[in-house]
Amino acid sequence: MEADIIVKVPATIQKLRGGYYTPEPIASFLADWAIQDSNTRILEPSCGDGNILDAAVETLLKLGVSKTAVSQLIQGVEIDKDEANKVISRFANKDICLSGQIHVGDFFNFCREQLLLQSKFDAVVGNPPFIRYQNFQEEHRWIAFQIMEHAGLRPTRLTNAWVPFVVASTLLVKENGGRIAMVIPAELLQVNYAAELRQFLADFYTRITLITFKKLVFESIQQEVVLLLGERNGNEHTGIRTIELNSIEELRHHEHPDFSLSHLKPMDHSREKWTQYFLENNEIHLLRQLRADKRLTKAKQVIDVDVGIVTGLNEFFVLTSQQAKDKGLTSFTQPIVTRSGHLQGIAFTYADLLANTDRQFPSRILTAPNVPVENLPEALKHYVAYGESRDFHKGYKCRIRDKWYVVPSVWTPDAFMLRQVHHYPKLILNETKATCTDTIHRVRFVAKLPPKSVVAAFHNSLTFAFAEVTGRSYGGGVLELEPNEAETLPLPLENVEKLDFDLINQLVIEGNIQEALNITDKILLIDGLGLSQREVALLRNVWCKLRDRRINRKH
Repeated sequence: MEADIIVKVPATIQKLRGGYYTPEPIASFLADWAIQDSNTRILEPSCGDGNILDAAVETLLKLGVSKTAVSQLIQGVEIDKDEANKVISRFANKDICLSGQIHVGDFFNFCREQLLLQSKFDAVVGNPPFIRYQNFQEEHRWIAFQIMEHAGLRPTRLTNAWVPFVVASTLLVKENGGRIAMVIPAELLQVNYAAELRQFLADFYTRITLITFKKLVFESIQQEVVLLLGERNGNEHTGIRTIELNSIEELRHHEHPDFSLSHLKPMDHSREKWTQYFLENNEIHLLRQLRADKRLTKAKQVIDVDVGIVTGLNEFFVLTSQQAKDKGLTSFTQPIVTRSGHLQGIAFTYADLLANTDRQFPSRILTAPNVPVENLPEALKHYVAYGESRDFHKGYKCRIRDKWYVVPSVWTPDAFMLRQVHHYPKLILNETKATCTDTIHRVRFVAKLPPKSVVAAFHNSLTFAFAEVTGRSYGGGVLELEPNEAETLPLPLENVEKLDFDLINQLVIEGNIQEALNITDKILLIDGLGLSQREVALLRNVWCKLRDRRINRKH
């Protein structure tokens, strides 16, 4: 499931509408780039407070367009009548009449009408709403998904409103010389539900420029955004480029001709994640070459990755060892790991479990028997009553269970895998009877290979590099790997029997991951796969570059 990128607060009108208005530096930059001359017909598909329209008007005026003529070149759409009226009043105060140019209603319906009229625009400039499926009004969603299907895409229940918004906007861009300029969630680069959109855009536009920022643009949401700049020039395709700036303030000093300083990269017309385009051409080429290398083993051939336990309420179900003892519940619990920071090496031992217990980490999960409450042992009966007195049983995950106090799917994995990665991915051999919460993935071994060999082999520059382009990161700089993504990671297993598990484990515990990689890279990549020192250095650089890029993003 894709993460909710909006901060967890009660739903507001702003959240349900998906409206986060565009800062002036971005609005000015987008309008200035998209509007090429004094005859440019412009569409703003989600007017909001009118910042982008205001920037478009200023650009046209600078190009010598009269105030009277401006209104003939601009059209906008806004679903909220009050907001639309504010926009009209905003421009009336500047002696510009847009009363007939701002369409109040749903953009998708507007798009459908324009397509029937075969009406296209020279420039489409906007900031699409971010509305998750469950908040996307059905009558609007139905038309939006029809438009996507018309364009050859297949929407799902993970499809956010901004995706069909970009598709619909793209369909309204003129074929020869048309441009799109939009503020898009950085999910475009990396999430699975935008995979078809990436392929659609790569096929549709001659050139694509992506501008990203190290500092987050919107203060109220932990969400990275990118500026999507697309150019159409018939059937010609020239490539894609990325430009990374520190903050939106740098847009004021970034001239459009500066784009030439960022080399175009050949566009991959597939669903590959666009994170790769932050790399150099030789790095991209090496990754694609290795992705097709039959000597590499897909992780799913040797491990099965599953989510950790969803308790529904850790406060009730996960206890410290002392709490379990004090409440007489120890015999109704089993060991559990709740945080990735509690896994120091690439092996989790009974000594590690004892250390976590001594530090009073929550390390026991309640495993109540699946019997009616009246048949529970007294200690458990009292604890369940305590939970009900606090209304714990009314939480969503608890109330949908047959017996709210029985946590499902409690099993002990062969290994753990980090779900949220800070510095590097980790696969950790589980030498205990512990399980884990859903902050960590549970892993089973499915091949007849020594578990220690598989775990040690996971830690190499090639697999780390692919983890960065396979997972997705959000505003906080954490890389997240879902089970199905983790299972696609390539593993080099040639020479795996020569790895010294204990040595690699000790280096990881000491925080010396670079030396651990030097060892595994030499055995697996150079001696095993026959890669050159230069190729291995490139892979290490890919991992470090993409890791540092996500970690260094900040407010």
